[in-house]
Amino acid sequence: MLWRVLLVSLAASTLAQKEGSAVLDFSEDTFAEAVAQKPHFVMFYAPWCGHCKRLSPTWDDLGNKYNQGEVEVAVGKVDCTQHTALCSSQDVTGYPTLKLFGKGVQSSGLKYRGPRDLASLEKFIAEQLGTGAEDEEAASVPEAVTGLVEYTDVTFKASVAHGRHFIKFYAPWCGHCQRLLPAWEALANSFEHDKSVTIGKVDCTQYQSVCTQYEVKGYPTLLWIVDGKKVEKYAGDRSHDDLKKFAEGLLGREEQQQGGERQLRDQPETPVVVLTSENFENAIEKGYSMVKFYAPWCGHCKRMAPTYDELGRKFVGNDQVKIGKVDCTHELNRGLCSQQNVDGFPTLFLYKDGNKISEYNGDRSLGDMANFISKNLDHDEL
Repeated sequence: MLWRVLLVSLAASTLAQKEGSAVLDFSEDTFAEAVAQKPHFVMFYAPWCGHCKRLSPTWDDLGNKYNQGEVEVAVGKVDCTQHTALCSSQDVTGYPTLKLFGKGVQSSGLKYRGPRDLASLEKFIAEQLGTGAEDEEAASVPEAVTGLVEYTDVTFKASVAHGRHFIKFYAPWCGHCQRLLPAWEALANSFEHDKSVTIGKVDCTQYQSVCTQYEVKGYPTLLWIVDGKKVEKYAGDRSHDDLKKFAEGLLGREEQQQGGERQLRDQPETPVVVLTSENFENAIEKGYSMVKFYAPWCGHCKRMAPTYDELGRKFVGNDQVKIGKVDCTHELNRGLCSQQNVDGFPTLFLYKDGNKISEYNGDRSLGDMANFISKNLDHDEL
């Protein structure tokens, strides 16, 4: 009799969840098997988190759209107050953390850092998994040969061992890769007679070992490689003009690299501390340090720069708090950004006495960022 009551209760609970939201709830027991079977977009959250509460209706809308019938991606969530081990294994250091799991994405998942409106979330899914409506049309566009080098696992290592190379790592089925084709072809044509850089491509479905070696975790990945070493990952707009400006900028910058240290020190005065690999450890050694890892060409970074300067002014004179920033494109800092697991721009980490304690994933307003820091200070004083 008790067994029947439990079954009825479980069925009623499942029905209530289905009627309220189509978003799937995961636990340690169900998560790994589910994400292994098909792509999943998962929100790791805490019920008390204000940002999570504000996102919840949009996440439900996303689940109601994708979790119906035969779909290519499922939308789920994990309550980190109930499943702490799972969230810890997924490197969840702030709420909400949104991660995409699936084919073409690293096994640990790809963090989403963009706007949290429905259209932006849908666009992210389409771009990463190639589910956009343009895929069929784009797939018919042939690859250009002029100026574009196609590498294999046999030719790659020797070819990139010397000189500068801008390389597209892709998968033929990836919709976003297909949409990039015309711009990448045009870029190759632009540099066809320029011996200072080679424009190339690698099909990761054919030459997985090359892509693994260069830590390719999603498609397309665009890497600037110098003398066989990954120097920079491109994350800007994928138009021909923007790609060309990026390449030309790096070519010009490398010629002026010897003055790099002076360049960093001569930046305009700001209440935000300029950090490099040389002063980073000493700077964050004591108290709380909020650090922005950024790239000068990054649009999101540019938009938040004035607000971040205001954040620096707000904590001027507070001995417990430093507000700092690291330019991840600079030669001095690339190793530091890699060591700190920076995988997108801007990335905001909070450190306490030299240890990273949290990633900030909230709104980039002055009030929200200041409250985030203050709450950590208040918690420390209790």
